[in-house]
Amino acid sequence: MLRQQDVGHRIVVRRIVGIREGRPLFSDALGELVELSETHITLATDRGRLRVPVDQVHRAKRVPPARRPTAAAVIALELAADEAWPAPVRGRLGDWLLRSAAGWTGRANSALPVGDPDRPLPAALEAVQRWYAERGQPAMVNTPLPLAAPVGAELDARGWTARPPVLVQTAPLSALPPGRPDLPPVGLAPTPSAEWLAVASGRKGGLPDEARHVLTAVDRIRFAHLHVDGRLLAVGRGTVTGEGRWLGLTLIEVLPEARRRGFAGAVMRALADWGRAEGATHAFLQVEQRNTGAVALYQGLGFTTHHTYLTRVAPD
Repeated sequence: MLRQQDVGHRIVVRRIVGIREGRPLFSDALGELVELSETHITLATDRGRLRVPVDQVHRAKRVPPARRPTAAAVIALELAADEAWPAPVRGRLGDWLLRSAAGWTGRANSALPVGDPDRPLPAALEAVQRWYAERGQPAMVNTPLPLAAPVGAELDARGWTARPPVLVQTAPLSALPPGRPDLPPVGLAPTPSAEWLAVASGRKGGLPDEARHVLTAVDRIRFAHLHVDGRLLAVGRGTVTGEGRWLGLTLIEVLPEARRRGFAGAVMRALADWGRAEGATHAFLQVEQRNTGAVALYQGLGFTTHHTYLTRVAPD
């Protein structure tokens, strides 16, 4: 059967749809798992969303993606994502990227092992650990999968732990549904307001100077603000990177008391409209696999999983 780790992945479900002559009748459904609860399995199929009661499920399992992205496609998207979340302190190990932002977020404080590190893998990982030790930080490595599976295997052997899996999801901007006229308008600005930064600080546990660099040091960028009765209730951040192809969506956040009112979708659509005007053709975002509510929201907007990554942490 399925587990929460399967949310965001392609699955097949064989369900019981009736009884004939005392025998069950089965029907198979193929799609991306959106939500898994004690009572239902929800998946997005080519014909729309399907919600199957657990007591009607005969068998369910994860299956390989319909088409696995090429190594070149994964590398290009990872580099676009790095450009959209720029660490202020950077280094190189051959093609590998080394990134530091005083510990603010895993993405900005981990090595990205894509390409050739110009040395054997064990020596490369030892160099990564030295680079972070010189900065007083624990060594971390982001491993895009399956591209960096050999790196992951070496890290396993060395006792590195793994943070929860992250889904890198994408959608064509042309496929995003139109906005709802009943929702408040979303304002876009090239710099974040003090209110916007306060929301981001609450989400991320503070904003050191390095964080402000990560948030703002992108040439093509917009910060979304959604107000109701003068109060900021939802924010988001959009960047255009990857030679102008990719709209990156980050820090999509709605205050707890304003959730389930469509505000996150409104923020994302406003940023998508801006991204299209800038010439971007596709959007990407990164979401923890265990965040089933966000995965369901993004699925409803047309996002599917391109690849996954694990943030690996060196042992003490």
